[in-house]
Amino acid sequence: ETRPKGDSMNLRTWLPPALLFLTLVLSSGCFYVVDPGERGVRVTLGKMQDQFLAPGWGFKLPIVTEIRRANVQQDTREIAAECFSSDLQQINIHLKVLYRIPEASVVSVLRDYAGNPFDKLILPRVQEATKEVTALKTAADIVKTREQIKVAALNQSRTKVGDLLVIEDLVIEDVALSNELEQAI
Repeated sequence: ETRPKGDSMNLRTWLPPALLFLTLVLSSGCFYVVDPGERGVRVTLGKMQDQFLAPGWGFKLPIVTEIRRANVQQDTREIAAECFSSDLQQINIHLKVLYRIPEASVVSVLRDYAGNPFDKLILPRVQEATKEVTALKTAADIVKTREQIKVAALNQSRTKVGDLLVIEDLVIEDVALSNELEQAI
């Protein structure tokens, strides 16, 4: 039995565009781009490479290789710390933390902190350092010596975080005292 001529024409008509489309889809997964201000890490079948990828484009194996990215530019986050002074007064301090991920730490940050080191590493250590510094001063001294409090908390925070991340600066935005304490000072 012979095929009708129209069937083979249909196959010849749609097969080349379908193959072209399939080739484009598969080859588009072969490229990656790491933007300026980011560093990437190649993960192949769950195994992370030990070296980061610099900004630019490159080739990767489609489906089996993934590129994870980390921002190495300075970032700013706001936090609050509920502290007690040496005279046992409660003080709420609102801070801005300026930090960045150094290039040398990109792989370990992506591997150990899932790419978000702030909540797991910086936040608790900055709060702890701020509480330790304010515990040594009276409430009145904390209000009067904000810059000294900031410098001491910054130095202690840097020591606690270590070399994994860089804390560029701490900015004390507000020192909130209770109404009764504000009236007394």
